[in-house]
Amino acid sequence: MRVLITGANGQLGTALQRTAPAWADLNAIDVEDVDLTDAAMLTARLVVEAPDVIINAAAYTAVDRAESDEALARAINADAVAVMVEAMASTGGKLVHVSTDYVFDGAASTPYAPDAPRNPQSAYGRTKAEGEDALRPEDLLVRTAWVYAAGAANFVRTMIRLMNEREEIAVVADQVGAPTWATGLAQTIWALVEKGASGTFHHCDAGAINWHDFAVAIGEEAQALGLVTHIPVIKAITTAEYPTPARRPAFSLLDCSKTLAFLGQTAVPWRENLRLMLEEEAKLG
Repeated sequence: MRVLITGANGQLGTALQRTAPAWADLNAIDVEDVDLTDAAMLTARLVVEAPDVIINAAAYTAVDRAESDEALARAINADAVAVMVEAMASTGGKLVHVSTDYVFDGAASTPYAPDAPRNPQSAYGRTKAEGEDALRPEDLLVRTAWVYAAGAANFVRTMIRLMNEREEIAVVADQVGAPTWATGLAQTIWALVEKGASGTFHHCDAGAINWHDFAVAIGEEAQALGLVTHIPVIKAITTAEYPTPARRPAFSLLDCSKTLAFLGQTAVPWRENLRLMLEEEAKLG
């Protein structure tokens, strides 16, 4: 099966390449290979690649910047998805598209099911929802949240850096979600593709935590591995005390039971995967 990964250099794209099964005849592209905002260029590249499956791990993820640059965010998160769908429709292929908890409003008190009503509250969330709308029933949509990986730019590595630089850091404590290791997400995507899944699925690691408590856990696990010399004071603050241009969901938990049942799997607790990621980080030096 010919599989094309977009967003090859991102943390998910990298994880997808590292975990690719033997049956995947794999190619991966990123911004240096094709401009996703150029529909003609993207279409031409897809004709050349002629994939049976596209796994679209590319996205405009600068959440705050999207508030003032929504057109560019839409071009990558929605318009490019429509081009990929059209290409797959012409060849009988499938698009696997990765989306986000930001398509929901964060006002729930129980995890969002795959078919829960969407109500994005930010430009990023709106453009990701528009990308979802471009998909056909035979395509595969995988939503996730709070993704991190070794060697990439993400919350976990930012916390480690700040812990090594400061005596006190402040972290929001009123936003709840489930951290997700990119490697586990990639493995789930491959398993769904192998089983011919279509429709909407969710994947996050097991458990629930807020950003502040996640930062505390990062400090504990990182110190045990020698990635931080000491854990500074980690002050809990509210979202109101840390204003950002884009509104963040207060509640980001996704109901992953459909995915687990479909694959016959059990979710891995987020702390176990955090430890595995940090072990990888320690090896990077």
